[in-house]
Amino acid sequence: MQDKSKEMRIEFPKELVGGVYSNNMAVTHTREEFIMDFLMMAPPSGAVTARVIVSPGHMKRILNALNENILNYEEKFGKIQAAEEPREKITLQ
Repeated sequence: MQDKSKEMRIEFPKELVGGVYSNNMAVTHTREEFIMDFLMMAPPSGAVTARVIVSPGHMKRILNALNENILNYEEKFGKIQAAEEPREKITLQ
């Protein structure tokens, strides 16, 4: 039996190579999509550094991938202590 899987080539735009820093996140959703806004908070203000919009089904896959990677990380490096919740109320404009 032949393996019918195909390799997909992904282009990585130069402007995204360095990534963006985020120290906070806001999540909202509609029936059709989840919207994740990644924020850089530096009181007294902050800015959105990236916005990712995905379907509910893909969000489940993201959640599963994150959970698996956290388990792998903690197995290798030890338990992660959860960061304290921010005291400021976040309002996106």
